Amino acid sequence: MAKAKDLVIVESPAKAKTIEKYLGGNYKVTASMGHLRDLPKSKMGVDIENGFEPQYIPVRDKTELIQELKKAAKSAKTVYLATDPDREGEAISWHLKELLELSDEKARRVTFNEITKKVVTESIQHPRDIDQDLVDAQQARRILDRIVGYTLSPLLWRKVKRGLSAGRVQSVATRMVVDREEEIKSFVKEEYWLLDAQLSREDGGRFTARFFGKGEKKQELKCREDVDTVIEATKNAPFTVGSVKRGEKQRSPAPPFITSTLQQEASRRLGMTPRRTMSIAQQLYEGVEIAGQGSVGLITYMRTDSLRLSDEAISAARVFIGERYGSAYLPAQPRRYKTKAGAQDAHEAIRPTDVRLTPELVRKDLTQEQYRLYRLIWGRFTACQMANAVYDNVSVDVLSAGYTFRANYSELKFPGYTAVYEEARDEESDELSSPLPSLSEGESLALEKMLPEQQFTQPPARYTEATLIRAMEEKGIGRPSTYAPTITTITAHDYVVKEGKYLRPTPLGEVVTELMEDHFADIVDLKFTNHMEAELDGIEQGKTPWRDVLQEFYGGFHQEMEKAEQELDGVRIKVPDVLSDEYCEICGRQLVVKKGKFGQFLACPGFPECSFTKPIVVEMPGKCPKCGSKILKRTSKKGYVFYACERGTDCGFITWDVPTKDFCPACGKTMFKKSGRGALKPFCVNEECVNFVPEDKRGYKKKTAESDTKSEGESKTPAKKTAPRKTAAAKKPAAKKSTSKKPAAKKTGKAKE
Repeated sequence: MAKAKDLVIVESPAKAKTIEKYLGGNYKVTASMGHLRDLPKSKMGVDIENGFEPQYIPVRDKTELIQELKKAAKSAKTVYLATDPDREGEAISWHLKELLELSDEKARRVTFNEITKKVVTESIQHPRDIDQDLVDAQQARRILDRIVGYTLSPLLWRKVKRGLSAGRVQSVATRMVVDREEEIKSFVKEEYWLLDAQLSREDGGRFTARFFGKGEKKQELKCREDVDTVIEATKNAPFTVGSVKRGEKQRSPAPPFITSTLQQEASRRLGMTPRRTMSIAQQLYEGVEIAGQGSVGLITYMRTDSLRLSDEAISAARVFIGERYGSAYLPAQPRRYKTKAGAQDAHEAIRPTDVRLTPELVRKDLTQEQYRLYRLIWGRFTACQMANAVYDNVSVDVLSAGYTFRANYSELKFPGYTAVYEEARDEESDELSSPLPSLSEGESLALEKMLPEQQFTQPPARYTEATLIRAMEEKGIGRPSTYAPTITTITAHDYVVKEGKYLRPTPLGEVVTELMEDHFADIVDLKFTNHMEAELDGIEQGKTPWRDVLQEFYGGFHQEMEKAEQELDGVRIKVPDVLSDEYCEICGRQLVVKKGKFGQFLACPGFPECSFTKPIVVEMPGKCPKCGSKILKRTSKKGYVFYACERGTDCGFITWDVPTKDFCPACGKTMFKKSGRGALKPFCVNEECVNFVPEDKRGYKKKTAESDTKSEGESKTPAKKTAPRKTAAAKKPAAKKSTSKKPAAKKTGKAKE
C-alpha cells in the first residue's frame, strides 16, 4: 500500500507549483484560491449582542474545491497550512483548519518569507501551531470593518444615493483627499521674486549666481520694489568673488523597499498603480518559470513595514558587490536600517531571494512588467549595501554693494551606489547644470545683466497615489496590506477621480465626507483611526482581548449612529452636478457630467423635460491616416473604447488600435499600438507604406475554435457568437470595422465595507 503523502495547502496555484518542486514526491501541494470561509455578503453576519460572534459561511462557488480539500486532508497524515505570512494568511489557515475539521495535531502552520528551496524545506521541518493572537487581530479588523460598512452604507443609500459605501479606512483616505482640495481652494498666493546675476570673468567664462541676501543674512524679495532696490544698488558697483568653498559631499543610498515605498517608487518610475504593483510583486514572490531552474520565487514577501535584512542576505550582497563592482564599492561595515517605531516588523524588507539572479539574467523569462519591477527591487536592495556616492561640491559667494549672490555646483566624483540605483526625486535641485569656471577669492567679475523673475507661492499639490500612500503611512492610517485596496475602493466608488497622475475629490466624495465629519467624527478622524490600528496591534501581541476592543468601539459608534438617524430624519442630500463647458443643443442649458453604466457622459440638467445627452469626446494624439483630421476616443453603446476620425462616416476610419504621438519615418503618418498594458511597440497602419504592419503581425494572438467556445474566465458561448475581447488572447477586429461586444453582467449593489 502506498504511503500517504503529507498535504501542503497554499493560496495560489503558482505558489503551489514552486513549493511542490522543492518538497518532492512525498508531499502533495494544492491551492485554496484565497479565502474559503468568510462573513456572508447578504447581511451583517456578526452577533453584536453575543460578544460580536462572527457567523462564518463557506465562500459561494467554492463548494467543489472544499470537498476536494476535505478528501485530500482526510487521506493525509499531516496537513501543513502554508498561507501567506501575515495576519490575513494566519486567519485563512485558521479557517481552513476549522472548515476541514482538522485536529491540532494534524494541522501544522508553516510560513515562508521567501519561496526558496532552503527556506521551504527548513520551514516544513519546523512547523508550529496556528497563532491565535494573529487570527484574533484579523478577526477584529474584519468585524470592525463589517460593522462600520454595513451600518453606515445603508445610511448613505437612504440620505445620498444608492450603491454608496463607507468604511473605516476608505473614509479617512477620502477625507485626506478632500482636505487637500480645501487647502488648495483656500490658498492665498503670495508674490516673491528671484534675481539672477549673469556674470563673466575677464579672461572668459560665464556663470549665473542667484541673489541670496544682505551680507550673510538671507533676504526674501517680496515685490518689484525690493528687486529694483538691489538692481539699482549694484548697477554701478563692482562684483567680486567673496568666497570659494570646495569640498566633498556624500550621499547615502536609500533603504530597501517596504510595501509603501515600493508602491510609491513604482508609481513614480514605472507609472504602475499600487494595485498593479502588488499584483506583479505577488507573481515574483510566488514563483516565475526560469529557464533551466523551473519555477523560482524571485523576491521575499512583499507586504512588510520592516527595514530589517537577514545576515545571510547582507553577506551575499557584499560578496556579489565585491566581485562585480570591486572593493571600492563596499562600505567598511554592512548597512543596517532602523525600522520606524510602531511597525509590526514581522518580515524582512522586500529584496531579491538571490542577488546573483540579476535582472538581465532573468529578463527573457519575465514579462515586461515583471522585469521592470524586479529590476527596481533588485537595484534598490543591492544599492543599499554599497558605498556612498561622492560629489565634488563648489559653492561661490559673489559680493556687490553689500549684497550676496550665490552659485552652487556639484559633480559626481565616485558613483558608489548610483552605479546600480538612484532614487527618483519629486523636487528639483537648485544646483547649476553646467560647471562653474575656475574662480578665486577677491577676483573681479563683470555684470552682464540682471535676470529678475516674478514668482508666486504655490498651493500644496494634489495627492498622487504615491504621495497619498506616503501620507497614510506617516499618519498611521491602515497597514501595508490595505494601502492599495483602499485607493482602489475610493476611486471605484467615485469618491475620488484620477486626473493625470493626481487625485481629485468628486462632489460625491465631498458630500459624503461632510456628512461623515458632521455625524461620525471619530470614523474620519486621523488620530482615532491611528489609535484603532494600535489597538489591533495590541491584539496581535496578546495584550488585549479582541472582543474588548470591539466593545469599546461599538459603544460610542452606536450612539453616534442613533443620533445621526434622528438628525437626518427626512433629509435627502443632493450631490451637486459637475458643470461642463458645453451647452444643450435643444434647450441651451449648460450640460452636466453624469456617470452611467458605461462611464461618464454629458446630459442636460433639464431632464425629464429635456433628455439631450452627448458623449464626452477625448482628442487623441496624431492624425487620421485616411484624411489627416483629428482622431477621437469613443465609447460604444456596449461600453467599449475605440478610436475614430472626427469626420465620422464622411471619412470612415475606425480602429481598436491606440493612436500614438509617433509618426512613421517612411510615410510620416501617425503610428498606432495595440491596446493593453506595458510599453507596446508602435506600428504603421498605412497599407501603401513600406513599413505597413498587417493586422496579424501586430501582436494579437489568434483564437482557436476551442478558445472561441470557452475563453478563460467566460461562460460557454458558440464560437460564431463570441464577441471580440480586449485581451492579448483575442484577435482584434479588423481596422475600419466596428464590432460590438457583450459586457459582463453588472452585479446588483449591496452594502459593502
